[in-house]
Amino acid sequence: MGIARDGLRSLLDALVESVETGGNGAEIAARVHVSRFHFDRIVGAALEETPGAFRRRLLLERAAHSLAGGASVGEAALEAGYLSPQAFARAFRRAHDSTPSAFAGSSLPFRLPAPNGIHFHPPGALLVAGGERSDTMDLTDRLLEHDLWLTGRLLDAAEELPAEQLAEPLDAEEETIGSMLERLVWSKEMWTAAVEGRPLPERREGSPACLRKRLGEAGPAFIEIVRDARARGAWDTAFVDATCEPPESFTYGGMAAHVLTHSAYRRNVVLDALHRHGVGVEHSDPLGWERAERA
Repeated sequence: MGIARDGLRSLLDALVESVETGGNGAEIAARVHVSRFHFDRIVGAALEETPGAFRRRLLLERAAHSLAGGASVGEAALEAGYLSPQAFARAFRRAHDSTPSAFAGSSLPFRLPAPNGIHFHPPGALLVAGGERSDTMDLTDRLLEHDLWLTGRLLDAAEELPAEQLAEPLDAEEETIGSMLERLVWSKEMWTAAVEGRPLPERREGSPACLRKRLGEAGPAFIEIVRDARARGAWDTAFVDATCEPPESFTYGGMAAHVLTHSAYRRNVVLDALHRHGVGVEHSDPLGWERAERA
């Protein structure tokens, strides 16, 4: 038996809504007045993923994002619908290949492989379709994900340096090691604010741990802006940056290329500085990172 597009949408909407409202499969099916068998068959065929697996994945993606943002393991477990922290830890490790405590405060990617390109999208229970299958990444994805991953690793490595070395002047942009790391994070905060029409955020130095928390918010937010521009074919679409004096207009494509180009340069400056102090970072080259990701 077939189902009209509007009918399918109502089934998918009920499943998406259940991420927030809860409920088992039978209860979700009852909300849209179909049998559990009919619901599972139609939605599973549309998503290429069973409704149960789809919902669990979204909840575990949201839990990972919450942990990275500072939530406790207990809070993340309850948000994901697990009454037992032990059961949550087992499910989380199977999905993310990481314990919840190891994920906490990190800048690790929170999204999981998906056959349909649909993922949890912060800050709320919003869902976005990537427009391509999740087992492949185009060039934009590679640049964005490696930039975020490596910036996080640089912050991890910088924690090994004492304060006087973090304050060491660099022969670039009148920055120190610590302030250059902050600039890597702040540039994403600044451009995200420009696109969203918010006031220019102030530069504020902090410890590598504090910067990592800021990156956990700024990195994914910037990535979503760039991916949205790609999905809409809006690379040449201009936006007005009211944070400039006077306001200026920039294209989304030019903005993304600007941020990633300068980020690559600044990352290399920090890498060289860390190397001088005997601190190494693996997979600074995207080739090594990609091999490690696929291993």
